[in-house]
Amino acid sequence: MATFLNKLEDRANLSGIERNTMESLKWFQKEVKNMQTPSRAKLLKDKNLTPKNRPLVGRMFFYQYDPKHKKTLPYYDRFPLIFMVDKAKDGFYGLNLHYLPHKWRAIFFDRLTEYTNNKKYNQTTRLRLSYDLLKGSSRLRLFGPCFKHYLKDHVKSRIVEVPANHWESVLFLPTEQFVKAKATSIWNDSRKSF
Repeated sequence: MATFLNKLEDRANLSGIERNTMESLKWFQKEVKNMQTPSRAKLLKDKNLTPKNRPLVGRMFFYQYDPKHKKTLPYYDRFPLIFMVDKAKDGFYGLNLHYLPHKWRAIFFDRLTEYTNNKKYNQTTRLRLSYDLLKGSSRLRLFGPCFKHYLKDHVKSRIVEVPANHWESVLFLPTEQFVKAKATSIWNDSRKSF
């Protein structure tokens, strides 16, 4: 049985769109709006996504999260979609792309892919990320609202890696699970920080 990601990838291949371009990002954004998205629980079990005991720098991941300081946070995402930036003593730092509205998410993602270690978009592909790179590059200034510290003990599901060949496919899935505020309000806050 074909998974949601397989069906989306098949549609992309049939469209003849050149992958990993701004044009393909726009195509995926439009297509995802027109398809019924699977539940978060089904995505965590999708055979195209690989369970990991711990995330690796430069790779993309999904997981359920329950923040330690949720009572004092103005809002948070219970289902982050991150690129891991670095390890931390008690967890890791990641870029949660859900904090950007779709237009800026596409732009930021396109700029991030300039920092891949190769252009194969397979199991060997990762982003060469560091906090210093993000902070020092004016082209990556959109990272601010996305940069988050995640505590390992507050990850409440398995962590699944999204292989590079599926990065575009999951980028616009409506999987964000914001608590305490609506996505539009959070995205407005994010826009103010650019």
